[in-house]
Amino acid sequence: MLVHGGAHGAWCWQPMLPHLRRRALAIDLPPTAIRGVTADVAPPPEVRTTGLREFADAVLTATDQAGLARFALVGHSMGGLTIAEVARRAPERVTGLAFVSCLVPPEGGTVVDALPAAVREMTREAMTRARDEGTFGPGMDEDLKRQMFCNDMDEEQTRFVLERCGHECVAAFLDTVIRTGIPPELPKTYVRLLRDQALDPPTQDEQIANLRASPGGDVTVVELDSGHDAMVSRPRELAALLNTIAP
Repeated sequence: MLVHGGAHGAWCWQPMLPHLRRRALAIDLPPTAIRGVTADVAPPPEVRTTGLREFADAVLTATDQAGLARFALVGHSMGGLTIAEVARRAPERVTGLAFVSCLVPPEGGTVVDALPAAVREMTREAMTRARDEGTFGPGMDEDLKRQMFCNDMDEEQTRFVLERCGHECVAAFLDTVIRTGIPPELPKTYVRLLRDQALDPPTQDEQIANLRASPGGDVTVVELDSGHDAMVSRPRELAALLNTIAP
């Protein structure tokens, strides 16, 4: 099961899917109206209230509909929140977790608490205001998307991302994250991306430390020389890692 990150959708896994050895399912987290469209499309009211509970519900519903009794979970960026929540709620169904340059807040913290200190309070205030007042800005402009997601891409790959990257649910930034209940013996791998400009390697190291500090937080770290959207810029290489993690 492939779970996308913030402002992304199931579309981001398309370049990688042909290179996976096993059946893989990628879904759009709710609300689906914000997936695969740019921030030029106004977000629906649900972005104020949709969060981790609804994300995990969507994953479990999709696996039920696909007839998957047991499955491995791969999360990208903010998708790490969802895969951990699914593993906490349904540990008997999950065979392993792979965090691809994921945000991993401190236990009991929020996404905002996992961000670099320089932008933490500013982001918290902006997200709280957006949630409480329904005030949504224009979203990331093209230059910022290029810098954060596309720094190692050719122009075709870059347009693929820019034409589909949009809004995210503000509630997900403010939801409390709990990983207690994930079995210690459940295999966990963190894919550290060496050229990531959205979540640079030192910040990824903080996420890894947070994951290891969780109950049962043993984690294996592997590295890939790519930017943040490795499934687009390095689909063969990321697939090869995932094929090893979940053969």
